[in-house]
Amino acid sequence: MDALNARMRDDAGGFHALPPEAPLAMPQQSLRQPRGRARAPGTAPRDVPLRRLFVFAATIGMTAGAAYEMYEVLKVGGLTPLETAVLVLFVLLFAWIALSFVSTLIGLVVTFAGRGRPLGIDPETPLPPIRGRTALLLPTYNEEPHRVMARLQAMYESLGDTGRLAHFDCFILSDTTDPAIWIAEEAAFLRLRDELGADHLFYRHRTKNLARKAGNIGEWVTRFGGAYEQMIVLDADSLMEGDTVVRLVAAMESHPQVGLIQTLPQLLNGRTLFARLQQFAGRVYGPLIARGIAWWHGAESNYWGHNAIIRVEAFAGQAGLPILRGGKPFGGHILSHDFVEAALLRRAGWGVHMVTELGGSYEESPPTLTDYAVRDRRWCQGNLQHAAVVPARGLHWVSRLHLMTGIGSYITAPMWLVFLLIGILITLQAEFIPPDYFPRGATLFPQWPMQDPVRAAYVFGGTMVMLVLPKFFGWLAMLVRRRDRRGIGGVVRGLVSVVLEIVISALIAPVMMLMQSWAVTEILLGRDAGWSVQRRDDGGFARGEFTRAYAVPTLLGIVLGAVAYAVSAPLLLWMSPVVAGLVLAIPIAAFTARASVGRAFRAAGLLLTPEEREPPAILVRANELTARAHAADEGSPLERLAGDRALREAHLSMLDDLPLRGKGEIDVALAVARAKLADADDREEAIGMFGRGEIFAVLADRDALRQLLQMPAAAVRAAGSRRFERRN
Repeated sequence: MDALNARMRDDAGGFHALPPEAPLAMPQQSLRQPRGRARAPGTAPRDVPLRRLFVFAATIGMTAGAAYEMYEVLKVGGLTPLETAVLVLFVLLFAWIALSFVSTLIGLVVTFAGRGRPLGIDPETPLPPIRGRTALLLPTYNEEPHRVMARLQAMYESLGDTGRLAHFDCFILSDTTDPAIWIAEEAAFLRLRDELGADHLFYRHRTKNLARKAGNIGEWVTRFGGAYEQMIVLDADSLMEGDTVVRLVAAMESHPQVGLIQTLPQLLNGRTLFARLQQFAGRVYGPLIARGIAWWHGAESNYWGHNAIIRVEAFAGQAGLPILRGGKPFGGHILSHDFVEAALLRRAGWGVHMVTELGGSYEESPPTLTDYAVRDRRWCQGNLQHAAVVPARGLHWVSRLHLMTGIGSYITAPMWLVFLLIGILITLQAEFIPPDYFPRGATLFPQWPMQDPVRAAYVFGGTMVMLVLPKFFGWLAMLVRRRDRRGIGGVVRGLVSVVLEIVISALIAPVMMLMQSWAVTEILLGRDAGWSVQRRDDGGFARGEFTRAYAVPTLLGIVLGAVAYAVSAPLLLWMSPVVAGLVLAIPIAAFTARASVGRAFRAAGLLLTPEEREPPAILVRANELTARAHAADEGSPLERLAGDRALREAHLSMLDDLPLRGKGEIDVALAVARAKLADADDREEAIGMFGRGEIFAVLADRDALRQLLQMPAAAVRAAGSRRFERRN
């Protein structure tokens, strides 16, 4: 770190990990009293109202037709209370399917009709000039530092290739709570800054990660936002090409009424079979539904929390999140902040758009079903919190629809489960409870309890077609362009991949239904999801972990199968997809978590994506940098600082000057650490006495850290003792 040491002794008087502050007020918004009356941004196509009319008319029409057919199935002999419940659930769930089907069908039409150029963004034209300053914000929370820095370096170099790097600053915004990862982050940042000679690369660590990612971004806005016109918000696994970033900035500068532009990130680097399934589905089916919803969302699109550009002034003025009333899990800080921030921006009159044709925007998928479920549990709680935001005054009705869609994406799981269980109860009732042919009241003829099995088969088949057909729409859309067609392995392999994805996803679906139902139940019972670290690698789980995680779904599948068989063989056949998915939960989870299986599918030319066949340059560079990057160093972070003067001085200079506690508050971990420092005879003894929380507290406090580092090392103290003994 010679260059770093030289930079730390420059004329400016030391090392600076952050630029001068440029504060910007970010007031907390009220859900009850919006400020003023906002006008429409005027950046959406003029026929958007007609587009929306078509979408909802088609959805309502299809749902009404399906509801009528289902009523005809059940009404023979009159509706019982259980049959009425089935009908109501069917209508709600079918409406959900129909809206998705219509949007996907529109996406297919848009694909074949030719892709538009929303907000004037045309990837085929020369790179436009830009004027203002933009910040790239990369929040990180206990991630592997060498992976984070490798991705950031690849993006930084890609921006440099555009010739417009001078317009950008990159910020690593750390909320890391693991002391070893914190110091490893700082070391990796110093290496990267030294290697790039970067004057546009900055690092900030928050000691208290209040309000999680939303608070992380908000704190940056209030300290540095005044110096930037736009910010691009990333995730720790994000990649965005420099060309894409520049075109987004140009679009914002040429459309001053737009507050946010969301890109469509494509999944990359999937190695396990589960990750490759997600990657394939996201690449083949995702763009179709995204084009469909962008077609009718217009300037009332949504925000997904990353890979998006935001106007800083608009965000600061209108997107300060309120704290919801009550305790966790429904009250407190809003977890799924992105939907709410988009709704607040649109409420204030700023346009929120999605661009689906720009490309150059990427992210990664959780490697296993278990990792996906952990993340999904947190998202579930955040989306259910939106129930308190939906009634907020002044929101656009499409913004309310986004919030309700987020809620619906989780409550539909217990709805499907209840629908299934009621169906079983109806069958059990018909099999074991004697029918009442002559109920109370005068009647000339008996009432026969029955359903129409032929019509029921048609309803079931039609519903399945609407669930599966959009996947084949995606396959058809991939055949339009030669690169996409070759990228999925050609016509035949692409079709085989679609069928495989349908089959495996159908087996996984019952397990996800159960997990999401349990997550909703836990949240309703008041259990908080916390903030767990997202696993990014493809390291395997032990077999026992899968057994413990999926024992309940397996046992439930066995019970359901036994009950169905006891009633009738046709019932078991009808329930076989659900029963098979549950009974096979453990082997399916283990099988899809294996990277070797993912490699075998890739070698066979299955579940391929165009970006896998022809990797974008930024992905190649990021993976190359990750492969040769320094992994996190072993040992205590305090020992690392004691042995590395440059890192130690940089760490001390990067500590926040902000107060870590309020007046009258006691930092228990720091108080305990100071007491142990007073008891210890040397530095090694003190470090050995610290727990993880106390190590973090010492690292965050300049005085305590200096006190520790000034203590003699054990070897020095021992040598001094021996000299003293010889003299005496």
